[in-house]
Formats: sequence, structure tokens, C-alpha cells
Amino acid sequence: MTVTYDDVIKARETQSKVIRNTTLEFSETFSKICGANVYLKNEYEQKTGSFKIRGAYYKIKSLTDDEKSKGVVAASAGNHSQGVAFASHIENIPCTIVMPKTASPAKVAATKGYGANVILQGLTYDESWAHAQKISSETNATIIHAFDDSHVIAGQGVIGLEIIEQLPNVNEIYVPIGGGGLVAGIITAVKEKNPNVKIIGVESSAYPAMKKSIEKNALETVSGNTTIADGISVKTPGKLTFEIVREKIDKIVTVDDSDIINAMFLLMERSKAVVEPAGAVALAYILKHKPEAGKTVVPILCGGNIDMYLLGQIVSKGLSGMGRMLKISVLLKDKPGALKELVDEISSINVNIVEVIHDRLSTDVSAGSAGVTISLETEDQNQSNELINHLQEKNIKFQVMS
Repeated sequence: MTVTYDDVIKARETQSKVIRNTTLEFSETFSKICGANVYLKNEYEQKTGSFKIRGAYYKIKSLTDDEKSKGVVAASAGNHSQGVAFASHIENIPCTIVMPKTASPAKVAATKGYGANVILQGLTYDESWAHAQKISSETNATIIHAFDDSHVIAGQGVIGLEIIEQLPNVNEIYVPIGGGGLVAGIITAVKEKNPNVKIIGVESSAYPAMKKSIEKNALETVSGNTTIADGISVKTPGKLTFEIVREKIDKIVTVDDSDIINAMFLLMERSKAVVEPAGAVALAYILKHKPEAGKTVVPILCGGNIDMYLLGQIVSKGLSGMGRMLKISVLLKDKPGALKELVDEISSINVNIVEVIHDRLSTDVSAGSAGVTISLETEDQNQSNELINHLQEKNIKFQVMS
């Protein structure tokens, strides 16, 4: 079994009344940073906040009436679950979603909101998938695989058609890779229309399953490490996706969490776009490893479903990583005016104080002293360095905490 260009065309025809044609937006900011012409494919604008609805909807529409009557079941950490739940709601068929116990509460709530029966089982996708298979065997419900299915792949491939039509002169498309459904579909569509367009897959360095599989020329399973990009944390690529990717991919690369955080932060600050970690990996790569000067490139921002608590951490870590958030610890004499003197020195550099924690009672604070932790907002790394040098010149003893 394989996926053809005609399959993608058929998927598009089926999707046309429900799925959005997402925008392709030129970014002056990222173009200047990269030295290339950067266009953002905004799949986070899609219904359910992710590209996953494309493949899920096309797969469910392809089911027979008998199959629909028995319902569907899927396993997912979030975006696929919402896509399947939404598509099932449209088609008015029973839907069960198995999600890891570690899944984002926001994604669990959203999936339930589309009418799905959500079961929290296992700590990883693989454990949830095993339970979904058990449910399928017991109920005869059709499994909607997250990536290793010809209909799902064809549905995702419509994104490639849109990009070629929106930007005929595109040179390179950067595609996030988890199990490989998205990149397999896009390759199938784009290489048929213009084989000269390069497709670069981007994985998290914590889960480089497709990259290792291509290098070994056989399916490989990785153990995986901790990463914020849970949406692409797949230990083993799909058999079908691997065959397609192996034949047609130009290159597979990886990014670290620090690169992802930087991209997410810049998207929020410069483009006013909230994109989840897995959705930002393509942009993260080109920000760090610049494309060839003058090239026209498209990073796919494949999803925007992010937990609000994580979003707060991203903002904080993004500011710190860019040298715009500084936290220092100072031990002061416990006397009137000591804190004011410190604040005055900080203010003289025009640095904004975000938070002050004053501690006189902790066991590690000696009698007659007060420990002060101050969070500071600066313009950039240069101003942070200026403040550090100024405090040192004033013989103020402090420690940089972050």
C-alpha cells in the first residue's frame, strides 16, 4: 500500500466543505533574522488548532456506514484526539479516545468538549495505543491511527498542495516529524507538482526516530528523552510513513528544547502567534541554522494547542534566554534603607524590577542580615551585563540565579 498524488487530490475534494485553507504569511521579522524569504504556513489556525483534523476527517469520511455504526477509537496525547473527536462529532458517530495520563489537561478537556469518550490509560503514547487496540478488538470499532494510515497521510498532504498554490516559487519546506504522517503527505503532494522543492523534516533531538530509521535504512525505535515537544514524541515511525519518507525526503534534522523555546517566544512577541512546541520546531531549526541566503522557505507551524501553565514558563525562559530577564540574590545588612540603596542602584541603570522577595527568617540567612531575591526585566543581554558590572563596581555582593 502506498499514497499517491491522486489520493491527495481526492482528500482535498472531500475536505473542501469543512477544512480551512490556512494562511501562508510572509514574515519580515524572521526573514531578516534568517537572511532568507520566510513564509509561515499557519496550521495552528486550523479547526481544533492543528493540522491533525485534515487526516482524521478524511479517514472518517472514508468509512462505510457499517463501520461508522460501530464507532471509532484512537490513541493520542492531544491533537489527533481532538481531530478525531471533532470529525466524529460532524459525522455523528461514537468516538473513544485513549490518552496518556500525562496528557495536557487542556487537551483532555478539549477532546471531551467535542463529545468523545476519553479514557486515560498508560503513561506514554505506546501504552495508550495498546489499550486502543484492545478496545477495537473488543468492540469492532475502527482504529484511526495518528499517522500510519493512507487516508490520514493523504489528508495531511493537502497542506502541500496549498503551499505550492500559494507560493509557486518556494525552494524549501520545513516539516515537523513525529510519526511521519504530515511529512509523508506533503512529500507526496509537493514532489509530484515540483520535484525541485526540497522537503526537510525536523524532529526533536529527544525523539529522532525517523532520522535514525533513515540512517539505518530500517525502522528504528528510540528510547526517548524529556522534551516539551510532546506532539512529536514518537518512539517508532510508521511503516508506511517510513517507506514514503525514505524514498523522497531530502534531509532530516533535529532541534533542542532551547531552540524550540526561542522560536515560540519570538512567534508570540513578533508575530503575535501562540504555537505549541511541536508546532514551532520547523521555525526553530531555520532560526538557528540559517537557510541559504535569498532562498524562499516555508516552515510549517503545525499546531497551537499549548497548556497555559507551560506558556507561562515559555515566556519566562524565553526572556531569560535572550538576556532580558535576570534574577539575582543579595545578602543585605538588616538595617533601615539597605533595600532602598540596592533598588536605587538598580534604577540608575533603568532596569525594571518585576518581583522582590525579602527574607529575614530562613536558616541560611545569618542574624543581622536579610536575603533579597530580585527578578529584573532588561532590554537585552547588554543591559543585563551593564547592571552586573555596575553592582560589582559598587561592591554589592550578589549571585546571579538565572
